[in-house]
Amino acid sequence: MTRQSLSIALAVGVTAGATAGCGSDEQTHTVTATDFAYAGIPETMSVGDQLELENESETEIHELVAFRLADDETRSIEELVALPPDELLGLVSPEPAAVLLAAPGGDMIAAVGDGTFAEPGRYGVICVIPTGADPDEYLAAAAESDGPPDVAGGPPHIVSGMFDEFTVEN
Repeated sequence: MTRQSLSIALAVGVTAGATAGCGSDEQTHTVTATDFAYAGIPETMSVGDQLELENESETEIHELVAFRLADDETRSIEELVALPPDELLGLVSPEPAAVLLAAPGGDMIAAVGDGTFAEPGRYGVICVIPTGADPDEYLAAAAESDGPPDVAGGPPHIVSGMFDEFTVEN
């Protein structure tokens, strides 16, 4: 995937809305972002459960863009992120369920939704922030942008393996 095509994926995540679930048995799962992986994403969650993002990197800002996959999609997230960007985007719901950001040493920023999953299904998780992007510059640009921030950096984190998947059940 090219940086431009991954930026398109981020634009979908940053500019779309999401709905939050409700219920009495919700659990919060803390996901830890490192350079360049996620730890703590449960294999299965219940409707109403929530993800929170912590960043253990000393230099990289990270995001968690979670999107629902089509019901009939059986390929792994590893296979899906290897697809051309247009094909990948055609397989996901039109808006992400969550977009969570965290700068090194910073608090989580919920850009889309609050990390709560209201709909059962299988979800993919990606980070498409450019490697080496300045966290302060990225957040400032994101606050003023209608799409993905245009900041200096290398390949997006997804290229280094920053993706995962999970299932939400009733």
